[in-house]
Amino acid sequence: MVTINDIAKKAGVAKSTVSRYLNNGSVSTQTREKIDKIIKETGYTPNTFARSLKAQKTNMLGVIIPRLNSSSTNEVLEGIDATARELGYQLIITNSDQNLERELENIQTLAIQKVEGIIMLARQITKQHIDLINQASLPFLFIGQKAGTIHSMIHQDYEAGKQIGEYALGLGHRHFLYVGVPEYDQAVGIDRKKGFLDTLKKEKSSEVEYIETTFSRTIAYEKALKFLPETKATYIVCATDNIAVAVLKAASELGYRVPEDFSLSGFGGYEATSYVTPTITTVSYPYKRLGEESVKKIDLLINKKTVPMLSELGNVLEVKESTKEYKES
Repeated sequence: MVTINDIAKKAGVAKSTVSRYLNNGSVSTQTREKIDKIIKETGYTPNTFARSLKAQKTNMLGVIIPRLNSSSTNEVLEGIDATARELGYQLIITNSDQNLERELENIQTLAIQKVEGIIMLARQITKQHIDLINQASLPFLFIGQKAGTIHSMIHQDYEAGKQIGEYALGLGHRHFLYVGVPEYDQAVGIDRKKGFLDTLKKEKSSEVEYIETTFSRTIAYEKALKFLPETKATYIVCATDNIAVAVLKAASELGYRVPEDFSLSGFGGYEATSYVTPTITTVSYPYKRLGEESVKKIDLLINKKTVPMLSELGNVLEVKESTKEYKES
């Protein structure tokens, strides 16, 4: 196996000169070209792991995800993985399984592993999170939720709720059912709903029912079997696309037609919304881009660059087959 000593001997330079070259240090153009040529001829590959240990850098990023069976999480991870590789980082990915204690344990575990920084796909942010992050003294980035004292990247969830509200009112609907999730989740449980409800307030004749479920498609489906026969809503808004898919399945089994009996929409832009009948109107979120941008931001923090405490990514309304104009019969 070719070593750094071999490269130095062939180039007729000191080992330290080759080391500077490998670390993008100051080396004359002539020497750089000579070393570059020898490396290509010999097929030498730097031992980045050994170099990182010597430099007390691991080039590792920690990532904490809330659950494994999530389409949005998978897209975010795809963006994180691709960009981390481009920037020379390896990943340690931990799953909290939507459990607060496991999230806190994961932060501690990653800090002990001496990762360069941590990215966390957050469901909720508690004082325990903040205290532990401050103790760890590592570059840290929340994505999906915002914390005033910790760097965060979020989607424009309030604006997404507003978009659906304006769209539904524009179709002539005035009686709505909002199927939401618990408010411990600021982005999905509060911001989306608030954007939607604030928009409906502009139309005095609008009425809104509210049903709370969980992120589980199974639980949402079981609840839908019960609330669909009771609602008089002409438009059902679901806090996530998974919930919308569950409601669509329940509607089909109960003999309801979408959008003839009621319009239906979700949030997320999950691929599943295009592979059901009818396809489901949704607000599409750039999850992969969120992952890509999160790595770029944590890299800046690791390198002690000044970055905004909060970054936001927009979203796009995608009108599909599950919604239609409402006309009095």
